[in-house]
Amino acid sequence: MSSILTNNSAMVALQTLKGINANLTKTQDEIATGKSVATAKDNSAVWAISKVMEADVNGFKAISESLALGESTVSVARQASETVSDLLTDIKGKVVAAQESNVDREKIQTDINSLRDQITAVVGAAQFNGLNLVEGTDSVDILSSLDRSNDGTVKASSISVDRQDLSSTAGVLGSGTDLSANATLSDTSASNAGNTATITLAADADVSGDAFEINVGGATVSFAAGEISGDESAAADSISGAINALGLVGITASAASGVVTLTSTRAFEDVAVSGTKNGGATDITLSGTEISERAETMTFSSAANVAEGDGYQISVGGTAFTYVAGKGETFEDVARGLKAAVDGGGNEDISTEVSQNDAGQWTLKVDNDGATPAALSRAGAADGTASGGLFGLGGIDVTTDAGAKAALGNVETLINNSIDAAASFGSVEGRIETQSDFIGKLTDALKSGIGSLVDADMEATSARLQALQVQQQLGTQALSIANQAPQNILSLFR
Repeated sequence: MSSILTNNSAMVALQTLKGINANLTKTQDEIATGKSVATAKDNSAVWAISKVMEADVNGFKAISESLALGESTVSVARQASETVSDLLTDIKGKVVAAQESNVDREKIQTDINSLRDQITAVVGAAQFNGLNLVEGTDSVDILSSLDRSNDGTVKASSISVDRQDLSSTAGVLGSGTDLSANATLSDTSASNAGNTATITLAADADVSGDAFEINVGGATVSFAAGEISGDESAAADSISGAINALGLVGITASAASGVVTLTSTRAFEDVAVSGTKNGGATDITLSGTEISERAETMTFSSAANVAEGDGYQISVGGTAFTYVAGKGETFEDVARGLKAAVDGGGNEDISTEVSQNDAGQWTLKVDNDGATPAALSRAGAADGTASGGLFGLGGIDVTTDAGAKAALGNVETLINNSIDAAASFGSVEGRIETQSDFIGKLTDALKSGIGSLVDADMEATSARLQALQVQQQLGTQALSIANQAPQNILSLFR
């Protein structure tokens, strides 16, 4: 049935044309924006995912900037540490030269002072944007990543950089928990007298037929049968004189009534002693197999730990010397710090040595070569201000024999500290560089992923545009034909 009121063909053609126009508009939008999902109405789920990923990309851009800043800061600290290490090596060369007695130690000390001032300048200048990693002990966190979990929560991750204090500042003993029990002294006085051992010869009216062999500190004195005439007192006199004639450093011998007394003033060395008569131990008695070292010992606990701010103090002859531990230090560091403090005290009669005993405990040995004994005491307390990593640098003085000898061991400790600092910064710098490279690659991967979700396929879109344009033309013609259909009814009325 034909009707002039209802044109079904025109309505169908019109709806078809509307659909074509809608698709054509969407395709043109894709071409204009380059996106198949430009707004939430295009595909709400995909749009939401893409927006979350875009937010992550922006976050990672900020992280890249943070890593670049952190890497530069750590690089400055590493280069400063390496420079300090080189300067300390130069100081060591000067200290070694000062071991000779026929050099101008005053001029060498002047060179050392200049190098020391340069180290101070390097440490003070080693900052980037106001942050100095070679001063202080607080750690610094560098933002390194954003970690998104399955439930959508986001957590920031950081790379922690430990400061490596290369200042030479003295620590301040705290007033916290008493730590004195962690350090024990072998005596309350450092004696200036030597330790002794005796060799007692049995009474003998005639020793001319006896042979003697005495070993002291690796040196041997021997008498064949017939070389000594008289009784045991004469033998003791002969043995004593022969030992003194060896010229052993720090060892002297005396004789009285058949007894040879050996005295050792060696500070940090036990002296082995042995003796035989006629090839055996008969008729010869030793008070011991060695003469112990003269130095007194401060022994640190092997069970306790050292925390940042733990300070220990040793007083020698009424003068207190203090070292306060920094982060991550051990009793070895404490012992070496106290050694540097004592050595820098200017007392030429006092010498020190750091060692580890058979039980694994670290010890500080103190020897007194003065005219009178020196009182010893110790203290310890928590919550102090840490000493600098180059503590003791200012106490290096090679103008005396004792100072030159002490400086040799102390500068080695300082070099090791600076090397450890440079190695630590180098390791962190490498990690930051690796993380920075990863963040760059991750950002590119996220961008690629977002593109695969929302970017339009331009080849397909172009082909679809051409097809829709043809469809639009055909739809327009179809609508035009459908609109002309009612005119055909007029022919029925002619």
